[in-house]
Amino acid sequence: MKFFNVHTVQETFEVIDQYIQPYEKTTVLPLREINGHVLAEEVISPEDVPAFSRSTVDGYAVRAKDTYGSSQSLPSFLQITGKVDMGKAADTPLKEGEAQYIPTGGMLPPGADGVVMIEHVEEVGSLLNVYQQVAPGENVIRAGDDVKNGQVVMKPGRRLRPQDLGVLSAVGKTEVKVYERPVVGILSTGDEIVPADKRELSPGEVRDINGITISATCNGLGCRVVDGGIVGDDYEQFVKRTRELYEQVDFLILSGGSSVGNRDFTTQVMQSLGEPGILVHGVSVKPGKPTILAKAGDKPVLGLPGHPASAMIIFDLFGRRIINRLQGYQPAGIDSRIPARISRNIPSSAGRSDYIRVKMEYRDDEVWAVPVFGKSGLIRTLVESDGIVEIPEEKEGLLEGEFVKVRLFSYE
Repeated sequence: MKFFNVHTVQETFEVIDQYIQPYEKTTVLPLREINGHVLAEEVISPEDVPAFSRSTVDGYAVRAKDTYGSSQSLPSFLQITGKVDMGKAADTPLKEGEAQYIPTGGMLPPGADGVVMIEHVEEVGSLLNVYQQVAPGENVIRAGDDVKNGQVVMKPGRRLRPQDLGVLSAVGKTEVKVYERPVVGILSTGDEIVPADKRELSPGEVRDINGITISATCNGLGCRVVDGGIVGDDYEQFVKRTRELYEQVDFLILSGGSSVGNRDFTTQVMQSLGEPGILVHGVSVKPGKPTILAKAGDKPVLGLPGHPASAMIIFDLFGRRIINRLQGYQPAGIDSRIPARISRNIPSSAGRSDYIRVKMEYRDDEVWAVPVFGKSGLIRTLVESDGIVEIPEEKEGLLEGEFVKVRLFSYE
């Protein structure tokens, strides 16, 4: 196989979509444990929600036509015939010319079709003065307005949020089938890399950044992470540690060693894990050209550049997509990028996608994207940035004031 045959960003996306499929490990969990999981079944409501028509305000249940024409100067007069209690059935029918007190959430009594707010009425003994008319259905949620019996509430592939759990609870689903959280293994490579907790650095040593940042990103995406630690530039040890980690995970990430230098073993190690092997070696992107994507058996393997900024940007592009595929997550396809004006001219080379770190500013009621320049080995540039802007491969740069779309950093 010929390595370092560069793919475009879009071609790499297509390779991921072709080769990476949901790993189909599912489990049934209670509602309190599924936030952030991806739904693995269709949910159909077995009942109407709400099951009865109810008031949205404190007031009086009425027949709407009995209030027509009511005003401050010419109120309607209704007979108060009862009170609706919370959590109990409203059994007393409402007849013409009558009203019943009803709290917010109370069940609408038979015959009523509207609720007049308590601030628009006045009680005078058993008589109710109504100073504002209501229309049929006003201040009322009807039975089934929220969810109807037999309605498809959710489809598979949805990442569950707190509001989704609320709907499941409302329809009586106490547990649902979800995809299990993928297990991601991360191994940092390089003789110069040392653990983050090493207090005194020897000449030439750097603390591990990628192992920390990529682990945190994976956790935010709903994965369980196995920390493979650090391995030096020794081929036999690299192979041994990689294979040990590979056996424990669903998705393997190798940080560093992805370029074409003599001591960069990542490509060889990834190829040795199994077929089909290397799928992409090199992406026409800056930063992050020496990116490697492989598949060994049914497991994806991603080789990230060693530079911290490159690693995070590449993971945001490709690692996130791989995890979404594994989880069975099907994004809605909505462009969530934020439109902004770029604050200065930025040159670029045609035939390569450039990703520029930017911070967001408001200027004269407009959003501006201000480039944060720095080499890809500097993690600080990402700390100072709110997101990235893509300069597509067909463009030769951006002009000051041009509208761009900012992909905000969000690792959850």
